[in-house]
Amino acid sequence: MTGFSVHEKFEPIQTKTQLVEYFAAACKSPEDWRIGTEHEKFVFRKADLAPVPYEGPDGIRAILEGMQRFGWQPILENGNPVALVKPGFGSITLEPGGQVELSGEPLRTLHETCVEVADHRTQLRSVTDALGLGLLNLGFLPKWSRDDMPWMPKTRYRIMRDYMPTKGALGLDMMLRTCTVQVNLDFASEADMVEKFRISMALQPIVTALYANSPFVEGKPSGYLSYRAHVWAETDPDRCGFLPFVFDSSMGFERYVDYMLDVPMYFVVRDGTYFDAAGQSFRDFLDGKLPARPGEVPTMADWEDHLTTAFPWVRMKRFLEMRGAATGGGPLLCALPAFWAGLLYDADAQAAALDLVGDWPIGEQQALGEAVARDALKARIHGRTVQDVAKDAVEIAKTGLRRRAHKDGTGRDESHFLDVLAETAESGVTAAERMLERYAHAWGGAVEPLYEECAY
Repeated sequence: MTGFSVHEKFEPIQTKTQLVEYFAAACKSPEDWRIGTEHEKFVFRKADLAPVPYEGPDGIRAILEGMQRFGWQPILENGNPVALVKPGFGSITLEPGGQVELSGEPLRTLHETCVEVADHRTQLRSVTDALGLGLLNLGFLPKWSRDDMPWMPKTRYRIMRDYMPTKGALGLDMMLRTCTVQVNLDFASEADMVEKFRISMALQPIVTALYANSPFVEGKPSGYLSYRAHVWAETDPDRCGFLPFVFDSSMGFERYVDYMLDVPMYFVVRDGTYFDAAGQSFRDFLDGKLPARPGEVPTMADWEDHLTTAFPWVRMKRFLEMRGAATGGGPLLCALPAFWAGLLYDADAQAAALDLVGDWPIGEQQALGEAVARDALKARIHGRTVQDVAKDAVEIAKTGLRRRAHKDGTGRDESHFLDVLAETAESGVTAAERMLERYAHAWGGAVEPLYEECAY
């Protein structure tokens, strides 16, 4: 998806202008826009609900090996399979605590996206069922402590593991005990990117509220409806959260480059070996003054690696990545790309979405992230409840999808994928609130039923 040849990726970067051009070259005409969906899930042993280590006959490695019978090819690090790839089908990767992620292909329609989601579930479930393992669709692991979690054998994660506690109280929890679904969308021009970035930054907490499903920590209510969102707020202020500059008149490709140049680095990769550069400056790297690699200047491959180490609510690579939602069940995995494509892939819907958020004060937007972590749809922004905003946003997205008019074999357009979000917005009751009610009554103060009710 980068558009660079292998030779170009490893050519030294001479000027900042090349980094700006990297983003500018990603502009696409609307007929070439695609939808990419990524989703994670927790793995647990059905016998005791315990997290699953990498090694062992029923470990994460065994899952990766089992998936190879479907044509997935392993990517090795120090002799260990740590990811899988299959041309035309995306990649399967591991998060630090053994969460399994599908990074899907860029697809034209949501109908294709949901086929991809269903096919992945069928393959993964066939492997995990045979191993006595289950998969859990929640934003935060409800039962186990940080110390109970395994670590996957990826050097990148070792570097992050050492650095995270120096920046925030919950960075390790983010790595080990959270799961997300994300959507990647294209833009037509720099101006279109800026408008899409502003809309999606403003509405990210609305999505967080609609997807709130993590009220428990270590078996008890946490006081949050989306503890996952709270964890992200306490991870690393240098690279996470709301980006006020997106709403400045100076916003554009160069402004985002400047932001990324100031995000501290994690590592540099050379011939498959990771060199610890945690806290060091990419600006110094451009000047050949990086302590981790003195005298070297970065390549475009280094820049691409660095872009993956920032975690704001919305992230730009060669597309815009929407990062506000907790993972969820099958309908929710299809609903998130439907929501964002409906808003941002139809010109009239995009204009309506901009009107919806256009007068929100920056300070209120910034505070909304933590407000929805606690109160979800009951939080307020600019005199309105998040529930009311969510109803408006979902309806705008539905209208946008109807105008897209991509129909499946039965004649249905893509708007029905939003029904699950429309129901939540209309009721004002999140999955987290329904869980808390059952915890207090039907479950008798236990969280174990979640492992069956929220199975992938």
